Amino acid sequence: MLRRRTGDPAGRTAPAPARIRWPGPEQPISYVPGEEPVSQSPQSRPDLQTFIAGLPKAELHVHHVGSASPRIVSELAARHTDSKVPSDPEALAEFFTFTDFAHFIEVYLAVVDLIRTPEDVRLLTYEVARDMARQNVRYAELTLTPFSSTRRGIDGRAFMDAVEDARKAAEAEFGTVLRWCFDIPGEAGLEAAEETVRLATDDALRPEGLVSFGLGGPEIGVPRPQFKPHFDRAVAAGLRSVPHAGETTGPETVWDALTHLRAERIGHGTSSAQDPKLLAHLAEQGIALEVCPTSNIATRAVATLDEHPLKRFVEAGVLVTINSDDPPMFSTDLNTEYAVAARLLDLDERGVADLAKNAVRAAFLDEPGKARLVAEIDTYTETALA
Repeated sequence: MLRRRTGDPAGRTAPAPARIRWPGPEQPISYVPGEEPVSQSPQSRPDLQTFIAGLPKAELHVHHVGSASPRIVSELAARHTDSKVPSDPEALAEFFTFTDFAHFIEVYLAVVDLIRTPEDVRLLTYEVARDMARQNVRYAELTLTPFSSTRRGIDGRAFMDAVEDARKAAEAEFGTVLRWCFDIPGEAGLEAAEETVRLATDDALRPEGLVSFGLGGPEIGVPRPQFKPHFDRAVAAGLRSVPHAGETTGPETVWDALTHLRAERIGHGTSSAQDPKLLAHLAEQGIALEVCPTSNIATRAVATLDEHPLKRFVEAGVLVTINSDDPPMFSTDLNTEYAVAARLLDLDERGVADLAKNAVRAAFLDEPGKARLVAEIDTYTETALA
């Protein structure tokens, strides 16, 4: 059970940013000026912020390219001067201001186009792990979209070697354990699905860190049932099913992901709140939702934080995990997302620790690994609150 704060006024609501601004290389992560930053909210106590920053965490919904820091994007844009992504920090901030979900996909794909060589892949992966380690992320399932690289001419073997080399170096140097989800870019259709499942199931290519198989990109016009054969092959090869669903479409897309794609977790699942039967099913079956609050606002999947369904999920007994999705693009990080969730759910420190343990419960980590991470969370919590 998530523990609420005591002594705070009831019925609070979180401020809703009109838009999200991408930070420059030296600019702290924040909401747009004129909107109240999470770190300065009267409902976000400084001691809770400090607790969140030190809390050992797992993250289950975070994208590889979408985690590229401003510094790395600037470096890649300067390296690949034919790209439409600007290298100037101020121009980048404007470039990463999204008008709607379709515009976000357009911008995201422009950044994808900057990843053109195995060296680019390795650099990005290693730097993402470094950023995670700074937030005390101990374990993360990072969503990779290998089709985006192989279609641009990067050899499949070279791609796998690059991410695996970065994964092993990050674990040795930062202590952050990375695992992979191979993700079909839905907008690229069945060709992308076939290539992604081939790379995921070919024993000569499949990387050691691969644990799951996903589906991302736009949902409108990309029906989930068409990918059933590809998910069947992935599941038969021992991978876990984690498609995005119900982010920008209705609960029927979540049902499709459960029925046709054998989903064990749902990416976003925002519209699940519209269907009480679906919420009951998710709760009864222990199917976790990978919730990304700031992302939902930035892409206009949810109009305001006041309207975010996170609290309804928890009240319905659904297992929720807190995630950052594409953090630099949305001017956020995982610590910020925990602070947002704490305000929306009115949690104290132990409630936040329980949220962190939700992510461990839902992770595709072996049981000894889960036990160690839960014990670390508990030890940290007791020490911090002593």
